[in-house]
Amino acid sequence: MRRLTILAAAVVGAVAFTLVLGWWQVDGPGADTARGARPLALSNMDFALTDHEGNDVGPQSLLGQPSLVFFGFTYCPDVCPTTLADISGWLDELGADAGRLNTVFITVDPERDTVAAMAEYVGYFHEAIRGWAGPLLEIERAVAGFRASFEKVPTSDGYTINHTASVFLFDAEGRFVTTIDYHEPREFAVPKIRRAMGADGEGAT
Repeated sequence: MRRLTILAAAVVGAVAFTLVLGWWQVDGPGADTARGARPLALSNMDFALTDHEGNDVGPQSLLGQPSLVFFGFTYCPDVCPTTLADISGWLDELGADAGRLNTVFITVDPERDTVAAMAEYVGYFHEAIRGWAGPLLEIERAVAGFRASFEKVPTSDGYTINHTASVFLFDAEGRFVTTIDYHEPREFAVPKIRRAMGADGEGAT
């Protein structure tokens, strides 16, 4: 019996140590603040871009309505067109409510994604999706505010870009609500958007 008690205590101690270590590395002082950091509120961001119709835009342009924001590039072979197609499906399901939502696709490829290129590209998807482009410095400022990431990767025929694949969701006040993961099922994604839009008065999780 004594041996069982000692063994049980050892197991409990090991579990407790593991939990504390996990907290230290994920949420505690030992956490990597650059990974998984919460995006800033839109009102605390500072960047200047141009939308696909030639209008000056920035974080202030997103205040007053809930916002969906996604980073990518027009030469993206799979993640970007797939995600924009998913977003288009979400907007279709929202119906007339889609007009109460800012939906923005920000390029991370300023070398190739001009305003004209963005206009052509977003034209293949839902009409509510806006394409934003601009110089590298401003894109880097936007990416930093959203706590996203991107990296140019050389290839045999030029380059591609690795980038954050999640969609960022903000409420009408510009406060970050949640992310929608790449390929997240529509039955989970759309309720998140509706909650951010205040459809049921609850906060998204």
